[in-house]
Amino acid sequence: MGVEDQLRITNLTNLPEPIFQALTRNDYSRGNSNYSVTQLIDSPRVRILRKNHDEDITEDCADMLWSVLGTSVHKMFEQHSPDGHIVEERLFAQVDKWMISGAIDLQRSEDDGRVTLMDYKCTSAWSVIYGKKEWDKQLNFYAWLAERKPDVEVSALQIVAVLRDWQRKKAEMEASYPQAPIVIVDIPLWSKEERDQYVNERVALHTQADWQSFSGEELPPCTDDERWKKPNSYAIKKINQKRAIKLFDSKEDAEHHLATKYADSKEHEIETRLGEFVRCEANWCRVADWCSQHNQGV
Repeated sequence: MGVEDQLRITNLTNLPEPIFQALTRNDYSRGNSNYSVTQLIDSPRVRILRKNHDEDITEDCADMLWSVLGTSVHKMFEQHSPDGHIVEERLFAQVDKWMISGAIDLQRSEDDGRVTLMDYKCTSAWSVIYGKKEWDKQLNFYAWLAERKPDVEVSALQIVAVLRDWQRKKAEMEASYPQAPIVIVDIPLWSKEERDQYVNERVALHTQADWQSFSGEELPPCTDDERWKKPNSYAIKKINQKRAIKLFDSKEDAEHHLATKYADSKEHEIETRLGEFVRCEANWCRVADWCSQHNQGV
């Protein structure tokens, strides 16, 4: 939660005052910058709606638990800074007229003089198993920021993932499941040209969105990725019945199954089931109530 947020905080479960204060304390600052990296990699629509409705947003203190635990993990790790490591450094760079900032959790100097960037995440085992596109974007943006410093070359990117829902039994039974509650996830390092292009594209997109907001125009829509859209599925079912006989991830597989299994049937059909926009529909987005894209079902 940034310093610009002024959301109204409730205590619906009547937690004791010390716990309430611990959960709602906010020390975050993006420094003297216009945009933070975390804002730029996210939807400009979400950023602007949050700014416009910061006093209207309500959140219960109990829902802040995981964010606060993540902050606590960061602070615990940041207390240790052995030689060759830089911890929690906020960097700044200017693109066009905008000042950008980002806080890099850990920079480790390697034997060849280059640097590995690491970011701490308190997350789910599912995130490690399936990956998150946001991690790639965030750390490559950090690499771009780090290389604005003189004589810095980034050689590798890593996530230090603390898994809040890790289960030892699953680790013993499933080889694909994380084998420890803390794991290192290697993030692909983009080329310098790709990083430059991405940074400039994100700044341009957010700049244009700010102008659209100022002039009263419709904000740019969130992408499917920004809305955490689940893939569509394709159901083989009897006509006029809701229950699926079999579900497929691709339409081609569903068509093949229908043609081979029910070739002579006039009672079966393929129904396209649109994937859920998880961020919008599962109450993950704080500004969904004021979002025309969500409210109009676009």
